[in-house]
Order: sequence, then structure tokens, then C-alpha cells
Amino acid sequence: MFGCGKVLGSPRILNRSTAAPGGSGLRHIIKNSSGSSYGPRASSRLCCALLFLLLILTPRVDSSWWYIGALGARVICDNIPGLVNKQRQLCQKYPDIMQSIGGGAKEWIRECQHQFRHHRWNCSALDRDHTVFGRVIQRSSREAAFVYAISSAGVVFAITRACSQGELKTCNCDPHNDNINYGIKFAKAFVDAKERTVKDARALMNLHNNRCGRMAVKRFMKLECKCHGVSGSCTLRTCWLAMSDFRKTGDYLRKKYNGAIEVTMNQDGTGFTVANKDFRKATKNDLVYFENSPDYCVMDKAAGSLGTAGRVCNKTSRGTDGCEVMCCGRGYDTTRIKRITKCECKFKWCCAVECKDCEESVDIHTCKAPKRAEWLDQT
Repeated sequence: MFGCGKVLGSPRILNRSTAAPGGSGLRHIIKNSSGSSYGPRASSRLCCALLFLLLILTPRVDSSWWYIGALGARVICDNIPGLVNKQRQLCQKYPDIMQSIGGGAKEWIRECQHQFRHHRWNCSALDRDHTVFGRVIQRSSREAAFVYAISSAGVVFAITRACSQGELKTCNCDPHNDNINYGIKFAKAFVDAKERTVKDARALMNLHNNRCGRMAVKRFMKLECKCHGVSGSCTLRTCWLAMSDFRKTGDYLRKKYNGAIEVTMNQDGTGFTVANKDFRKATKNDLVYFENSPDYCVMDKAAGSLGTAGRVCNKTSRGTDGCEVMCCGRGYDTTRIKRITKCECKFKWCCAVECKDCEESVDIHTCKAPKRAEWLDQT
């Protein structure tokens, strides 16, 4: 849909055919949609970035600020359904920041897909659906908690990086550190604006998880130094705080997802109380959720589940990427493919490494589809 399908999705075996002669297996084509390029031209990459943002439009819990792209903030901002007045005003006033947010969207979506690449829910999209993550966002689950946190973190990271690179007119470069406080302040004002217009449990959950994401980026500021002096001697050293790679933020939030706490609203509606009294209370650094997640075993559009039919699994693993867990006990198909790898590498003076191209056969295991055909298209 919209020509951007390559960005979303997970590795699946395509073009399934009959057995190859000799019975050694099947030769198929593997298409890794999440790892492919975004297009041959910069304009198509910008288009994809825009479309990622404009596809989040769910009835109540839509994060329609993801609609913002890099093709002219004022024109877009005036026509985005779902933006509250404050978001629209900020969007129109700071087009350079909106461009940074739009460009950063691809980064946190890729990070989300990386963190869940070995899980039944893998941060992919439903085909021909008008949202990026489908109806999974409408459910107050731990997956929704993670998406809100990682997207909020992505906004902070994108704005702070753009500020440090001198791309923003309204952000002054801080000689002592990446200006993360500016990124946090703007992200809070813009992303949280819609949730603050509604006083209900879901809005409170979103605000809490948004904050977790923002502060996760700040947690991984690191000290970087540069030496000055004759021949690189460190007679004078300049140091500053800089952001770490976004992967550290993703890893941290992934751990928070694992330990997310189920909560309910307190009696006065201003905070949370833990749903199970045997568990500890949620802190400001914990992700929180209200509803249990579906098992994501079969396609169920109402629940936002793509199912795991066709997903690649690891035959020898006992983890979430293992065939037993990934395939939900349905079993798996094995196909044999041939791939080219570098081998017999030798160092050649001076200074190169020369390798041969070697062909090897590899078994690929993919989850079987449910036996009942109607399970493939639940609505």
C-alpha cells in the first residue's frame, strides 16, 4: 500500500513451490521486507517517512502527530485530522522541528521492529490497514505501552540530534552537552498535548509511558572528550555530554516492556494502583498497561494480530524465536535454499582481503498456517 510495504513486516518465505528433484528440499525466494531499502531516490525515502507518520489514525488513541512529515509543515499541519490546537500551532511554528520528527520516525519504527524481531508480535503492520501497527494500539496492552514509549523517545532523540547538528533555528548549541533538555521539553509539549485534553485512564497511561520514553534517552548520555595540544598531547581537554546510540534506549525500553506492570486507576482518577497486590507498585520508570495482550498466534484484525503463519523460526532454540513458541504448537515447514557466502579469505599485501564466493545449502524453517482456514482472516 502506498509503495512503502517494504519497510514494514517480517521475514517470510514467498513463492512456495513443489519439491525439488532429489527430495532434498525446496528452493524458494526469501524476501526480508524489514531489511530492504526505502527506495532509490531521496524523494521516495521522504515519502515513506511521511507515510509512516500519516498512517496512525485510530478512533480514540490515535497518535496523529506521527502524520507529520518533511514535505512542508504548514500545508500538512493545516490538514491533519486529530491534531489538537496546541499541536497544530507548534507544527506550524516550527517546521524544521517537524521535519526532524518526521525523519526520526523511521528510526524508532526500525528500532521497535529490531527489538521484537524474534517475537510473535514483531512491530509489523497489517496489510491495507490505515494504521502502522494496526489495532494493537487501541488495546491498552504492554505492546501499546512500548510503542508510546519508543516513539516519544524517538522524538527526543531526533530533535536533540538535529539541535546538536545546528539544523534547528530555535535551539542553541550547548557547548557542554547535546541539548537534550530542549528535546525533552519540546517532545513533552508536542506529544503530550493531545493526551492532556482528555481525562481518562488511557490518556493517563499514555502520558506515563511517554515520559518513560523521554527519560530513557537522557539516561544514556555519555561523556565524550577531545584532547588539544602539540601532536595530540592532552595538555587541554574539552569534554561534553553526548547521546548514546538509540539502540541503548531501545534495549532499555525492551527490558521495561518485559517488566511492565499491570495497573488500574486509583479511586480519585489521578494515578495508578497495581492490579495484583502481590506485585510491587509501578514507579515513574516502569511501563504500565491495563489490558492483557492477545497471544498473536493467528491473524485477528480486531485484536491487531498478524499471526505467525509463514514466520521464520529457529528449530534449535527454546526461546521466543524457537519454532515451538513462535509457531504456537502448529509445527513448521522446512525449506532448503542456496546462498552465497564469502570463504577462503586471504590477506593480500598491502592492504586488502580477497575472498572466494562459496555456495552453501541452508535449511529455513517457517511456521505452518492454522488448519482452520477461517482463522487466517478473523475480523
